Parts: sequence; C-alpha cells; structure tokens
Amino acid sequence: MDLNGKTALVLGGAGLVGRAVCLGLVREGAGTILVGGLTEDEAREGIDELRRLTPEGAARLVPVWGNVFVRSSLAHLAPAALRDEPARTQVLTDALEEMSGEVYRASHLAQLVLGTSPLAPGIRPDVVIDAVNTATALAYGGLYETIGRVMARRRAGDHGGLGADVDDLLAASAIPWLVRHVQIISQAMIEARTRVYVKVGTTGTGGMGLNIPYTHGEEKPSRVLLSKSALAGAHSMLLMLLARTPGGPAVKEIKPAAAITWKRIGYGPIVHRRQPIALFDCDRAHALTLEPGRPFALDGAGEALGEPLQSVFIDTGENGFFSVAEYTAITALGQMEAVTPEEIATVVLREIRGATTGNDVVAALDSTVMEPSYRAGVLRQHAIAEARALAERHGVPSVAFEILGPPRLSKLLYEAELLRRAYGTLAAVAGDDAGAVSGRLEAAALSEHDVRRAALSVGIPILLPDGRTLLCAARGHAQHRWERPGWTVDDDAVERWAHSEWIDLRPANGARWHARAAAILAQQATEAASGITGSGLDRRFAAGAFDIGEVAAWIFIHEDGGRRV
Repeated sequence: MDLNGKTALVLGGAGLVGRAVCLGLVREGAGTILVGGLTEDEAREGIDELRRLTPEGAARLVPVWGNVFVRSSLAHLAPAALRDEPARTQVLTDALEEMSGEVYRASHLAQLVLGTSPLAPGIRPDVVIDAVNTATALAYGGLYETIGRVMARRRAGDHGGLGADVDDLLAASAIPWLVRHVQIISQAMIEARTRVYVKVGTTGTGGMGLNIPYTHGEEKPSRVLLSKSALAGAHSMLLMLLARTPGGPAVKEIKPAAAITWKRIGYGPIVHRRQPIALFDCDRAHALTLEPGRPFALDGAGEALGEPLQSVFIDTGENGFFSVAEYTAITALGQMEAVTPEEIATVVLREIRGATTGNDVVAALDSTVMEPSYRAGVLRQHAIAEARALAERHGVPSVAFEILGPPRLSKLLYEAELLRRAYGTLAAVAGDDAGAVSGRLEAAALSEHDVRRAALSVGIPILLPDGRTLLCAARGHAQHRWERPGWTVDDDAVERWAHSEWIDLRPANGARWHARAAAILAQQATEAASGITGSGLDRRFAAGAFDIGEVAAWIFIHEDGGRRV
C-alpha cells in the first residue's frame, strides 16, 4: 500500500513505539495522522514532538484521546471514576453482554475508525496501527486479587458480602473484554473499508520464557504475567481469524520479543504512576524491631524527608523510569536484551507497504517475533555511558526505582551497590574474609545516606545483621506484600522477605556475596585461560569492573536459571 496522501489512525500514537510509527508515516508522505493517547495532554505532547522532528506542513496531525475499551461518553474519565455507579454498570454491560448496535455505535474505538468521533469528525483511516499494549491493559485488572477475596469469603461462609467482589471479578475477566474489543474494531474497519490493520503486540515476557525473573515479586512464573502472555496469544489467534474474514483489512501483527527502549535519559524526580516517589530515611532510632509471634505493622517507621527521590533515569515510555542499573540488568546479554522503537516502526511500515519482513505473527505465529537487534546492542552502550555520566555529574546513585520489578532485582542491585561502595572491586570482596562482608555492608548502609534513602523510598528496607532490626519507612501506600499489615513475624517470614524483597545484611548473605564474587572471578579466570578469542564467550565483565547491573544479570542466569534461550 502506498502511504502517500493516505490517512492513518495510530492507537497509542503518543507512546514509545507509536511515536516512532507516526514519524515514519510522516516521512512516508501520509496526508493525515490521528495521533492517539490516553489523555489529551499525552496526545498533544506527542504531536508537539512530531512537529519538532518533521518539516512544517509535512502532514496533518490530529490529536485524539481517550480509553478505547469503553464507550465515548466514558472514554475521558479517570480509571477510578469508572468504578463508580452508574459508570461501572454501563462498562460491565457494554463489555460482557451481547453486542447491540447501540453498544457498537457508542464505542469510542468504533467512532475513531468510522469517523464519527467529535475529536476527528469525518476522518476515516485507510490504515490503523494499534500500538496500545492491549494485553497489559486488560490482564492487569486485579483478577487474582479479586479471586482471592472471593475465595476467602466463600471459605468463611460470607456469601452476603460478595456483591462488590463479584463486580470486581467481572471487570477483571480479561477474555470477554478482549473479545469485545476485537468485535468492535473488526466490525468498524469492515464498515469503514480500512485497508490495512497492524497490531504491535507483545510476548508478555520481553522474549524470555517461564523462567523470567522480572515478575513484580509474584510467584515464579507469575500468574498475572502469564495471564498477560495468554491474553497476547489469544489476541494473535483472533487477529488470524480476522485476517481470514471476507471484507476485512489486510491484518498483520508485529510482536517484539525484547525490551523496547528507550525514549529519553534524564535527571530529576522519579515518577511512578504519574506521582513522584517520596524520599524517606530510617536510622536505628526509627527502626522496627521484629518480634517473633507478633503481627507485623509499619506504623511510624522511618521518616519522610519532604522531597522527592531524585536520580538519573532512562525513560522507557509506557514501562516507566528505569535506573541505570535496572536498564543494564534487563538489557544484559541473556536477559530481555533490547530492540528500539524505530526498528519496530520500520518493520510496521514495510509490512504496510507490502514488503515481506518475516516478522508478521499472523503469517507465522511462532517464528516471526522480533529478536534483540545489533543496533540496540550498539546503542545500549551509549545509553549506559550517557546515563552514568549524568549520574556522576549530579552526584546521585541510579540503582533501582522498583518500577521494573521484581523486588528481588531491586534488593540485589542495592546490595551490590553497597558492596561496591564498601570494597570498590569484586576482587576485594573475594579477597576479604567471608565473615567480614556483613559488617562492611552494614557500615556502608549506615554511612551511604543517598543509597539508603533511595532504597527505603522505593520500598526496599534494610535488615541489619542482627536479623531483628529493620530500617524501613511507612510510605503511605503498600506497594509490596511485606508492607501490608497482618502477617506474623517468624523465622520463615523473615527468610522469605530477606530472600526476595529486603536488603539482607546478615552474615549468611554476606558470605553468599563473598562466594558470588569468587565465582565470577573464577569464571573470568577460566575464560582468560581458555585462549578463546572468538564470540564463544559472553565477556560479561570488563577487567576489574564492578558493574552492579551485570552482576544482577549473572545472578539471575547462574543462580535463578533465568537465562534467555
């Protein structure tokens, strides 16, 4: 299809991949581009950026915004408002009951495709590019948490209190929402005579398998994460059926199988879910004492410093801010690695033009995922170097923001950073007595205020060597499981949290880090003695380097069995 002068609707056009697609459409000579965002500010910001990057008058850019999974009258409400009546009843009715003509015509998505939306009246797209992360939007609706509440009420015989939970359960049932979404967009594109539809999908795991370490602290493999992958697979199958439907558009799906990075590198407040992360601290005077047999509660722990956590970040668009170390770990060889949004956009545009890229999932579901790229591997080094230089210029650590997940990654990165500050090199760690490492880590945790405050502010507490004193902060919201009151302090609970979510300064963990340093150095020595100069070795560590992101990746690969195939 020749894009010159054509009209395109880019759902998610204000996002990381969507902006790259829009830029490519402008360069292809598209006449009108509807740039979609969840909010008006997002859509207009995306257009402003496009105008800075393209010649004046190159294309007509029209901002459109709103929730494409609900009807137009509700599309501009905040997610929390959709839980209030009568909006909730309308949302559930539209998604879960039979699709009437009224439901279809009222759909915000259908109106954007049919040209009946007041945001873009009379504009019908020739091509639709869907860069919304549909699987994440629908699968992360709290299904398993709601199931847990329902099951608890059932076990307690509290059938009368199930009303609100049943509503939550219906709202979180992702498959009916996906089916309705595909019903609406397919019918609208057939009616509008849309010629090409390209979905930018997801594997749900960044190309990794069931051994993915990045699971937000849930069980491994995570039910929530696998629900997203299952939904992404179901979506692919529905798109294959749409491609076989007479009168429908040419249907294609591009499914990146790597971390999609990046948008920008900067310094400033670390923002999570549109809110700055508050800065906290905790010294011995404000620490909690873990008393066996007593319920855990965070009340009064730590102290708020009245300012946001600031650091150097790598903005990955919809996936949020990553620290330098988090970015290093997730893009490390053998982890998710990386692919750039521009590469994805190039494949999308080539498929629209009719070229065979070998990346169309609808054509071949299994063999066409986009793999990590040479370009991203080269650019990764520039991103890391630029971000590290910025961190050094501002004098701040960029260790972990607890946005990437899981807490175990954050806790390992902070432990490694304290170790790096205490010793300087892995060789110094391995050369010390194993029993001395814990004490050196404690001294670093108490003296390195910037690292300690950053960790506490993102919800990663510090367990001191006595195994009973916990430096932590009551942050006002329970992001992590350990922060939720009600669990009983006992040895098993402490071990569980220390393994997965707490910085652990106890002697046993110090000895564990001592053994890790020795193992990494032994691996380096073996590689050096092998005489291999080709590409058979990963060469993860430069001589003398203590790269905490690469160390975390090494742990995930060698201890947790989390290597990419």
